Amino acid sequence: MNINNKLNHAIVAIGITLVCGCTSAGRDDLTGGKPASTSTEIESVDWPMHGNDVYEQRYSVLSDINTDNVSKLGLAWFHDLPEDRGQEATPIVIDGVIYTTSAWNHVHAFLAETGEVLWEYDPKVPKSTGVKGCCDAVTRGLAYHDGGVYLATLDGRLIALDAKTGGMRWSVNTVDSSLNYTITGAPRVAKGKVFIGNGGAEYGVRGYITAYDINSGDLVWRFYTVPGTNNHETGTEPQDLMDETWSKGNSSLEKGGTVWDTIVYDPDTNSLLFGVGNGSPWNPNIRSPGGGDNLFLSSIVSVDADTGKYKWHYQTTPGEAWDFTATQPIVLANINIDGLDRKVAIQAPKNGFLYVLDRTNGKLISAEKFVDVNWASHIDKSTGRPVINPDAQYWKTGKPALVKPSWMGGHNWHPMAFDPNSNTLYIPAQNTSFPYLAEDEQTPSKLAVNLGVDTKAANLPDNPKVIAAVKDATSGSLLARNVLTGEDLWQVEYPGVWNGGVLATKGGLVFQGSATGYVNAYNSKNGHLLWRFNAQTGVVAPPVTFKVNGQQYIAVNAGWGGIMPLMTGVLTQDAAQGYPVNKSRLLVFKIGGHTNLPDDKRATLEIQASTLLGDPAAITKGFEIYDRYCINCHGAGAVGGGVIPDLRFSGFNRAPNAWLSVVRDGILESRGMVSYKDELSDEDIESVRQYILERAKYAKDSGDNERPAR
Repeated sequence: MNINNKLNHAIVAIGITLVCGCTSAGRDDLTGGKPASTSTEIESVDWPMHGNDVYEQRYSVLSDINTDNVSKLGLAWFHDLPEDRGQEATPIVIDGVIYTTSAWNHVHAFLAETGEVLWEYDPKVPKSTGVKGCCDAVTRGLAYHDGGVYLATLDGRLIALDAKTGGMRWSVNTVDSSLNYTITGAPRVAKGKVFIGNGGAEYGVRGYITAYDINSGDLVWRFYTVPGTNNHETGTEPQDLMDETWSKGNSSLEKGGTVWDTIVYDPDTNSLLFGVGNGSPWNPNIRSPGGGDNLFLSSIVSVDADTGKYKWHYQTTPGEAWDFTATQPIVLANINIDGLDRKVAIQAPKNGFLYVLDRTNGKLISAEKFVDVNWASHIDKSTGRPVINPDAQYWKTGKPALVKPSWMGGHNWHPMAFDPNSNTLYIPAQNTSFPYLAEDEQTPSKLAVNLGVDTKAANLPDNPKVIAAVKDATSGSLLARNVLTGEDLWQVEYPGVWNGGVLATKGGLVFQGSATGYVNAYNSKNGHLLWRFNAQTGVVAPPVTFKVNGQQYIAVNAGWGGIMPLMTGVLTQDAAQGYPVNKSRLLVFKIGGHTNLPDDKRATLEIQASTLLGDPAAITKGFEIYDRYCINCHGAGAVGGGVIPDLRFSGFNRAPNAWLSVVRDGILESRGMVSYKDELSDEDIESVRQYILERAKYAKDSGDNERPAR
């Protein structure tokens, strides 16, 4: 049964005709320079901040582990984490203690040498919160300051804990809990304040960033990133500047623009820089039908850290329409360009261009592609704006547009690393594409994403050759680029996307985990693989390094997860990727470590497909409903990605009443599967079951009917 036949023909056609336009731009302003002079290096034994130092470069001057001895690196100890969901957190290491968060915001404190658990804290986030999140029950870390540990929870709380005991100092709710806000980003601490944003743009919320007093949790200032639709509260943002870039939308949704990840404090200018996300919905015809840049969507914004007052902004994607967020990590640096010392901010956002900005005023220095890009030919240096390919403007043409990169981005949240001695940036890059097709009439829902885009395009046809071609065109890499010259020094290719964050060290090493389940160490000069460790699960979090009693360690949270495996299991669940599944652990390595992980013995699941299928109309209806409500967690085409149960293998789908008890009655709400009775009728729910059965039968008939158990 070919549900997507019409759309597939369109995708093939636009794939042939859409212009790639891979012109480079802006390189001249970075040539003719020299490496930045570095200050005297002081060997820090800790990893005290999210990005190690205040510039968030994720570069360590520790070098006891180096190119000569990294082959002797071994596992010192490990700790099984309590929830087998995506692990994205950066550990913090202070005075021989590792502080880290895991899925559902559990906090752990360990003796760094031995792994002894000092304390653990569970904020008891309701599992039902998961339905508000686009991208798994993840957290990217916590902050530390003067004996305090600060975390943000998926359900919107900001909590201060005592670092010695794990006891709560204070807690504040940062969001309206009646709306679909979530928090997955790590807080930042500076100037006596804790800074945090939020997520939820796909669910129709209004983005903002807030500063709280570090001692009391009192709100100090708040900056809204977009004008309000229903919520007309104001903060420190420049309302007039924003308002003139919007027209009245055709939706009751708020406009998005969430600050869901990167926040960095610039001590040189006393500024807080943060990245702003996509619009709600993606489709500008609904969000702002009169056009406009829609500030501050997809922008890097600088404000006064003390007051929140606006200083400057740079918009990477004006009028954003492809989920091209600017929330990806921002690295600060001081680089000598043409004899002038420049204070710069560096970002490789989703849209595929690498930006270097003057962080004193937001002016563009350089912008050039680092992955395949076809939505724009280049960035106009005179205006700082992209020159957009008209064929990529799906909301204007009314036709599907196969756009590169996709909503997954040329680079997503996975942190980069920057070596200030060589001006080399190490980027976890990925080549992706997606066929965007406007859906101008879409009823807003609290239990579904609101994109204004036909997400049925994410469902690949039942054609092995087409699936193989899409997989071949979807790849990941570790890219080493000289930020000063724009030269690509080397590139390590991976069979798929969604590989881990990066750590660079003075020992001549670059560490990165992979979706295929390894922690890797590369020579920073040439990209040669020097060491690898089988983590038994996809590794997406960034490694850190520290020193205790004269011994250098490497630590990383391992655990496959996030939006890529949730939504696009069809691209990750194959032999080349090793069928990654989640097994969540903190892994700590040292030279001479000799601990072994337990044998990775997993049962094999086999589809028990029913031969009693409903009529084609019911299956088609089920596909439409599944695509709106279920795809974000259970995957396009009902193909699971190794994190949440694959519904094709579920016993519930073979019993109509059992299926109703889950989807309508919410008997699994304590595990995150809420009731959909307010959105779907019994007939709707049964049609989804019929669609799942049809997908299960197809998988079984095609021989793709086994998976390792989670």
